[in-house]
Amino acid sequence: MDDTAPTPLPPGGQNAIAVAFGLLGDEWTLLILRYALQGVRRYQDWRGRLPISHAVLTTRLTRLTDMGLLARSAYQQRPVRYEYRLTPRGREIWPVLVSIWGWEYRWVDGHSERLPWMRHGGCGRHMEPVMVCGGCARPVRPREVSSRLGPSGAAGAEGGAGLFPETMSLIGNRWSVALLGAAFLGAHRFGEFQQRLGAPPAMVADRLRTFCALGVLEVSAGEPGRGSYRLTAKGRAFFPVVMTLIDWGQRWFPAPEGPALVSTHLDCGADFVPLLVCDGCGQALYDSDVQVIGEEPAAPVPAPVR
Repeated sequence: MDDTAPTPLPPGGQNAIAVAFGLLGDEWTLLILRYALQGVRRYQDWRGRLPISHAVLTTRLTRLTDMGLLARSAYQQRPVRYEYRLTPRGREIWPVLVSIWGWEYRWVDGHSERLPWMRHGGCGRHMEPVMVCGGCARPVRPREVSSRLGPSGAAGAEGGAGLFPETMSLIGNRWSVALLGAAFLGAHRFGEFQQRLGAPPAMVADRLRTFCALGVLEVSAGEPGRGSYRLTAKGRAFFPVVMTLIDWGQRWFPAPEGPALVSTHLDCGADFVPLLVCDGCGQALYDSDVQVIGEEPAAPVPAPVR
């Protein structure tokens, strides 16, 4: 596989969004990539940093290599030992990881240990990422982006470490991803979710209960099955995770029919391309700018997201 160029998907198969969420909706994969971005390249170094079994690490490294995010090369011959370096497509996953880190840090308390915080190397301040439109550089909220299914949008998709507990509840299986996408696309009623997911009623009801329990959705009072489900501030704050992941998938795994999702920034009318900036200085973020700091500052107070 050429890991420096996009990998076209076969006609009629999984679309780019399904591939991206199927690959990255796995906590061990995200954590392996996180450490790879910090310079880890060798098997024993991942084992030393993660509570991960031999079988799980071997499987994930193999899949990341097969999908072109890592490139394997021998650094020792007797016995043969390998190191894994990030390819361009693997390195470009950093906006997704930064978005997840920022969301979990601000909105989720149920970590086995407190998350380190992030510092922007450009201004030296404690940083939380803000998503803006790559065209006009204005901050973007979910209701300011209009999205519709594109030509390949009908193709579908198929135990973790505990560092990102709620993120995995939202993107860790295909039904959760589909329901979250439906909510961002404007679904509110049970029937609307069921129609868009094409899932059994029991599955839709289970996902809606889970999302409400996490505080991502809230339901208005009404007759059973007739309530209206709305994204909360916490749910809307997850928007950058979804959009950066979709953007990465559609750039690196294009379908011959065309994109799976077409998004437009309503304010400027341009095709929406997500860009992350520092909330302190407003400058665009780059992977080398984001520094993970172990010492925890005062816990942030969740801010309303409209």
